[in-house]
Amino acid sequence: MKQAMKSNAMILAIFALGCTLLVALVDMFTAETRARQAEQQLLNTLYQVINPSRFNNDIYMACQYVTDKDLLGSEQPQTVYTARQDNLPVAVAITSVAPDGYNGNIELLVAINKDGSLSGVRVLEHQETPGLGDKIETRKSDWVYRFENKQMTSDKDSRWAVKKDGGMFDQFTGATITPRAVVKAVKNTMMFFDKNQADILNHNQSCRGENG
Repeated sequence: MKQAMKSNAMILAIFALGCTLLVALVDMFTAETRARQAEQQLLNTLYQVINPSRFNNDIYMACQYVTDKDLLGSEQPQTVYTARQDNLPVAVAITSVAPDGYNGNIELLVAINKDGSLSGVRVLEHQETPGLGDKIETRKSDWVYRFENKQMTSDKDSRWAVKKDGGMFDQFTGATITPRAVVKAVKNTMMFFDKNQADILNHNQSCRGENG
């Protein structure tokens, strides 16, 4: 009886080890493919917020890391991608976080033209309520497109709020917290760009180890 139990335990241990090795091998051999897919997905999103006809540099490589918990919503470094036409900056796309979403962090990509106006905004990741807060996704509604070409007169610009709070952006029926958080985060990202514009646009080193 004991011998049978030992034998079964050994078989289970060998099986578990084999499964672990298999998972590790699959992860190792698919890592490059997954990295390429992630890069392509990011590029597609960048091309949505900054029209590729406006720049001729490798925007994926023209990146830098920045940190500002107050304005970018996270202690973690965020990424700035700079679009250039013949080496002259025309716009940037900045990742930022709305930390006060209904169900936690809402990760954003905010594209800002050199003149300070918005080129576009996209949600990269969120956990908002399906059917309510998820209207921040382009596949759910056109709400996020309403940021395009908007400008901010100052950091006291009262229009940068949802209509329920006296601003110019619609809230969702039954869900005000989510759009309120996104509007605030986009405004803060614009403030970050305004505060650091010279340093951002003059940066020429890539966060990936090559010249941007």
